[in-house]
Amino acid sequence: MQQSPTFLAGAPWRDSLFIGQWRAAARTLDIIEPATGERLGTAGEATPADVAEAARAAAAAQAAWAATAPRERAAVFHKAAALLQQHADELALWITREGGGILPKGQHEVREAITFCHVAAAMPMQPAGQLLPSVPGRLSMARRVPHGVVAVISPFNFPLILTLRVVAPALAAGNAVLIKPDPRTPVSGGYLIARVLEAAGLPAGVLSVLPGGAEVGEALITAPEVRMVSFTGSVGVGRRVGELAARHLKKASLELGGTNCLVILDDADLDLAASNAAWGAWLHSGQICMASNRVLVHESIAEALTQRLVAKATHLPVGDGATGQVALGPLIDARQRDRVHALVQDSVAKGAKLLAGGTYEGLFYKPTVLSGIKPGMRVHDEEVFGPLLNLVTFKTDEEAAALANAHDGGLAAAVISKSMNRAMALAQQLKAGMVHVNDQTVNDDATNPFGGPGVAGNGNVHGGPADWEAFTTWQWVTVKAAPPPYPF
Repeated sequence: MQQSPTFLAGAPWRDSLFIGQWRAAARTLDIIEPATGERLGTAGEATPADVAEAARAAAAAQAAWAATAPRERAAVFHKAAALLQQHADELALWITREGGGILPKGQHEVREAITFCHVAAAMPMQPAGQLLPSVPGRLSMARRVPHGVVAVISPFNFPLILTLRVVAPALAAGNAVLIKPDPRTPVSGGYLIARVLEAAGLPAGVLSVLPGGAEVGEALITAPEVRMVSFTGSVGVGRRVGELAARHLKKASLELGGTNCLVILDDADLDLAASNAAWGAWLHSGQICMASNRVLVHESIAEALTQRLVAKATHLPVGDGATGQVALGPLIDARQRDRVHALVQDSVAKGAKLLAGGTYEGLFYKPTVLSGIKPGMRVHDEEVFGPLLNLVTFKTDEEAAALANAHDGGLAAAVISKSMNRAMALAQQLKAGMVHVNDQTVNDDATNPFGGPGVAGNGNVHGGPADWEAFTTWQWVTVKAAPPPYPF
């Protein structure tokens, strides 16, 4: 791979781990570019023994980090944001090549990462508690204290954003952090973050990066030093993470996606509605936890909207996102491609109509439109994580609400209508963690609570005002001038 001699060139992650500092790894993994199949390099892969070492180092370093002056902690994140900005072009290209997608998506990740750092920098300067009512002569306080060591298990699809949105506030609140990035994106989801924060002045031991498979994840969750686990990924793995954390009496924050709905009412502008639906379903080839899995459209406009969507699907170019010449990049690997294709075939076999797409070359899956989607079809009941736009028709707003809520949990939902009152009335009925009126489902401002009910997660949220609740716990403190006498 050609690289300019800047931030990532010759980076120490090659064949190495970051356990508070860089060191040679006992085993390595290949980093494969989805678009070309090219090997971009090798990175260190962790073992359970590495996890145990990193957890001990994190526990040893955490107290001093939490006791660091707020301005000094804030300065680390300001410097990290400046480094991300300085090397934005290089980092965006790496993210694009390592994880697939298109270059604007990689650029978006870097911009959002900069914002996450600025938001985290503000946290140490905020009040961390409150005075409580008490009896005369006693000071009573409730304060937020860090959990201690937080484990972060992050996915491949938006590796920098979905890791840093947890790592930055967790560190800012005074925790030490152990990252297990997806082994397909170990740099974008882990080593890049370690490189930035180390250069920004984060003390040794406070952060470690431990790519690996299930055995590494389980070692993280069960490590006695770890007190909280944040997981972003599939429902199946999330259940396992939640069960294991509960068994060890640890807090678990799970963000699992679910099936999201975009509802288009009969008074919607068809061109705008089609644009929103296409963006929400096909952005990053649908590999987004907030993707518009199901598009519910009023039957009176279904045919006209479908024509617009099929035209978009037919003409959107698919290919190597690093070239800057395509709208959709590759799926992450052959396993994901085969799963997406199986979902399409299953639905067609059960009566769905394939109106566009449904084919692939290599890892490049064509934008796909399916109609006649019903409960019992996998594309209706499961999170797809591929470029599938699944159309469902309805007759009334009441039916739309019932169809939208026919799931075990939704992360995001949206309603498009020219009538604000009508759209708001419907939006308030939707069971999702995030609801948008006159927009599609893929939205995140870096300052909003992020999460959802049911299979979308376990009710825990983080982001913006929720970060203190997520990454600290309450401690009650009382102070008296002298101990009082008691009857005993």
